[in-house]
Amino acid sequence: MTIIIVLLLVLGYLLIATGHLTKVNKAAIAMFIGTVGWVVYICWGTDFVMAMHPHEYADFLSGGEPSSDAVKYFICDNIFLKYVGKAAAIVMFLLATMSIIELLNNNGCFDFVREWMRTRSSRRLLWGMTFSTFVISANLDNLTTTTMMLVIMHDILKNRRQRMLVGTAIVLAANSGGCFTVIGDPAGLILWGNGAVTATSFSASLFLPALVAWVVPTWLLGRRLPSRLDVEWGVAPYRGDDTNLNRWQRFVMLVVGIGGLWFIPTFHNITKLSPFLGALCVLSVLWVVNEAFNRRLMDADQMIHRRVPRVLQYGAIQQMLFVMGIMMGMGVIVETGVFGDVSAWIDYHIHNVWVVGIVSGLLSSMVDTFTIAVSNLSLYPVLERMQLYQWADADYMYNFIQNGPYWLVIPFCTAIGGCLLSVGSTSGLALMKMEHVRLGWYLKNCTPVIAVGWLLGLAVLWLELYWL
Repeated sequence: MTIIIVLLLVLGYLLIATGHLTKVNKAAIAMFIGTVGWVVYICWGTDFVMAMHPHEYADFLSGGEPSSDAVKYFICDNIFLKYVGKAAAIVMFLLATMSIIELLNNNGCFDFVREWMRTRSSRRLLWGMTFSTFVISANLDNLTTTTMMLVIMHDILKNRRQRMLVGTAIVLAANSGGCFTVIGDPAGLILWGNGAVTATSFSASLFLPALVAWVVPTWLLGRRLPSRLDVEWGVAPYRGDDTNLNRWQRFVMLVVGIGGLWFIPTFHNITKLSPFLGALCVLSVLWVVNEAFNRRLMDADQMIHRRVPRVLQYGAIQQMLFVMGIMMGMGVIVETGVFGDVSAWIDYHIHNVWVVGIVSGLLSSMVDTFTIAVSNLSLYPVLERMQLYQWADADYMYNFIQNGPYWLVIPFCTAIGGCLLSVGSTSGLALMKMEHVRLGWYLKNCTPVIAVGWLLGLAVLWLELYWL
């Protein structure tokens, strides 16, 4: 049964990697892996439980007779719900941040970005859009940020080739910005929630590598753009009759939304509660401010209008289902004990987290950034590694202590490596759909420059950890 579960996971990886060819939604594949994997697991639950949790099961029975129903109740209450809770915490955080950016965008809070970028200069437009993406994605969901910036770009640029180059830079900026904060990417949020990293140390270590991985390829891509772009600046975007905020009200909402997200690490450090609760708190405050500012429109029939297309809202739901499915699938693999064997093989034969990181980055470009990141993070339970550090190879096990190199290399390599191909991240897939970017064109024109930035950023991270 372990082999069947592993084959199910491998098949899921292949289907996710070829989703752009098969046209099968990767969220459906992830949910299939997560649900069917647990069904197979619980059908042969006794063998798995006795191999992985014999003492906990004995305590659960409290002297009673073991039975098929008893082991199923044990799995449900003591194993399954633990992984569901972890996945739900990430999904709730994504739900809160996506709702925050929806509120801000619908009220025109990001129009300041559009006004700031009003130019025909290719240099200013490129750096303005990517800088805004880099900053916003560090605080909000990568996919939503990318989609918003691609919509703005599509409305401005009229030349398709120019849109593809600028769009690639936007995708890279979103992944780079998201990877250096614990709230900017689900992988960082998982690490933070598991206690593998602290928010301040994580950002301080990854900011400069992420900056290099964004700046260098963006500069190289900018050299392929003409000095003057084919742009068309129209009137302010129509939002229906769902907002009548003036400039200072929009600025207040922007400060409440972004400033509240910056406070989440402090909230977690003070209360020790899950970060998603802080995000929901920020959402509730922003929601109240929104209704206070728009109170005259609350009862109007015109409130049904929205600037963001419904398809993007469906995309947000798909992203949350995808995250839930992948995390549940990783949970069932962990409970079979396979990841323990794989990590032992890596420790013995590879014995180098930087090699693991580079391989993970290459796999991310073909499969999916989040899938590969979670797979790597599931290989090494944080608490077990910290206990092994007391007696094992201290130099190698140092990689796995809190804020150790492994917990920095993996999120960086998977986030930036996923940009090597346009199919490696949800942001890249959004670019492919919106601008009809072909994989061959991307591989020829964008992959080499992104690889240069990735390797330079990895070199900067290595210098930070071992020389500075």
